[in-house]
Amino acid sequence: MPQFALTPENTLPVDAATATLAGRVWLPAVGGPAVVTLRGAELIDVTASFATMRDLCEQADPAAALHAAKGETLGSLAQILANTPVDKRDPNKPWLLSPLDLQAVKAAGVTFAISMLERVIEEKARGNPGAAAAIREEIGKLIGDDLSKLKPGSPEAMKLKEVLIAQGAWSQYLEVGIGPDAEIFTKAPPMSSVGTGFDAGLHPISTWNNPEPEVVIIVASSGAVVGATLGNDVNLRDVEGRSALLLAKAKDNNAAATVGPFIRLFDGKFSLDHIRKATVTLTVEGEDGFKLEGSSSIAKISRDPADLAAQMLNKNHQYPDGAGLYLGTMFAPIEDRDTPGGGFTHKYGDIVTIAAPELGALINRMRRSDECEPWTFGTSHLMRSLARRGLL
Repeated sequence: MPQFALTPENTLPVDAATATLAGRVWLPAVGGPAVVTLRGAELIDVTASFATMRDLCEQADPAAALHAAKGETLGSLAQILANTPVDKRDPNKPWLLSPLDLQAVKAAGVTFAISMLERVIEEKARGNPGAAAAIREEIGKLIGDDLSKLKPGSPEAMKLKEVLIAQGAWSQYLEVGIGPDAEIFTKAPPMSSVGTGFDAGLHPISTWNNPEPEVVIIVASSGAVVGATLGNDVNLRDVEGRSALLLAKAKDNNAAATVGPFIRLFDGKFSLDHIRKATVTLTVEGEDGFKLEGSSSIAKISRDPADLAAQMLNKNHQYPDGAGLYLGTMFAPIEDRDTPGGGFTHKYGDIVTIAAPELGALINRMRRSDECEPWTFGTSHLMRSLARRGLL
């Protein structure tokens, strides 16, 4: 059985000693969250300076503001991480949360060629994993699988679109994959994402699903990208495959948006250029002894992260509390798990680790969404909590 324990060693970026890290911790004593930063081995409560993570990310220079903030020590990161998984949690001691609070939780779809092809396959398979292998081969012969150099909306992309339409192979997923307009949708409501160490939710109606390892950029209300973290855009392939109009049912379920472990704010040592070159790894370990590993680079993305942020937040659509934007699925596992041709799907109890050297690791256990901790602490609860503590 895979181990499910959080430690600083399996959580933090490789250069954590010099990284500017911001997170959130639940404080049982006050019945609400604190905004924290890591200094040495300790988590420091800076909520007196920034009542919410949104407020920190709205600063002119969030990293500098966080370095200058004073606060009280909540305890060691090791202690708080160890208390985070629900099965091991002492409810009277602090635990780590998702680093997002009031930000909108948005996601870009079909931004990598390989995931674009998988979306086309889902659509044509109508939610049947047994039909996916044959369709994958058919689509690959027609358009190939290396479209990473094709700029969406370019004359070359439009020429390919005409050819595919003529051959009856066009798809709504190809439209957003190589067309001028990105697919950007709401992944989850503000305050509903869960952090590392939490159970991640799979809707019980699904029998074909997978993790979606992604980088999540943090965008301020001005449109500036101020930091990044990791995310799992948990997806129900059979549900979305039946109809793209079921996207919300496939994507937005209890505990189906995982984010963390910390937001790494941009500073003199870390910038959007580092994200553009980041390599993200995925590991899935099952209670049945199954293990899957994969990796991919953001360099293969077909739309630049800054362009995605600009398509999300602009004169036509504002986000006064900013947003966390999943950049898109880097790869989808397709290896057979149980039967030849059956493809990959989760089993309850799978441990999913999404990691990048610059961002650390996001670790979650897969459970039914109705068995995960229910979401009960929303925006109104946060405001009341902060008011009781004299922080508003």
